[in-house]
Amino acid sequence: MANEIPNLTAIARTGTGKGAARQARRDGMVPGVIYGGGQDPLAIQMPFNELLKRLKQGRFLSTLFNMQVEGQEDVRVICRDVQRDVVKDLPTHVDFMRLRRTSKINLFIPVEFINEEAAPGIKRGGVLTIVRPEVELVVTAGDIPEKITVDLTGMAIGDIVHINDVTLPEGTKATIDRNFVIANISAPSGLKAQSDDEEEGEGEAEE
Repeated sequence: MANEIPNLTAIARTGTGKGAARQARRDGMVPGVIYGGGQDPLAIQMPFNELLKRLKQGRFLSTLFNMQVEGQEDVRVICRDVQRDVVKDLPTHVDFMRLRRTSKINLFIPVEFINEEAAPGIKRGGVLTIVRPEVELVVTAGDIPEKITVDLTGMAIGDIVHINDVTLPEGTKATIDRNFVIANISAPSGLKAQSDDEEEGEGEAEE
């Protein structure tokens, strides 16, 4: 992930105010602003279709982008607000915040599972059930981990992987305080059905 920060392209807006914003929308653009990072705010506009496509991909507010504006140096940004039309629910304005390399931000980091072949539970036919393919972490903008790694070595059927079982990259922490589940190894469906039948039989016998 650290090497695959997606690009966003924008154009600097010469005019500001409601009139300039309305003109931008008539031209098929969405007006916006880039602020923070110890620099003056920069008025921008983005192609409507490109922004809408990005929004539909999800997690727009928790994705780090490399913002490219003609005539400006590329800068890392994160979206802080998307204003939408109250009727059509389409974007009408977007705010981005510049990030320093030391800035702390919340991002979803993918989870990689390794050594499935060394997990006795999977060898016996157990199924790896992934509850969270991504985990939201507090990370440093200049040192974003590419992934979190979960080692399945030695795991048996019924074993559960919690966030506290995972060694997180240095300088990061989960945004949720509780020890939530990332994955588990569950029994094969056939074995589950057999176990359920046995429990029902025991219950009837007790009655």
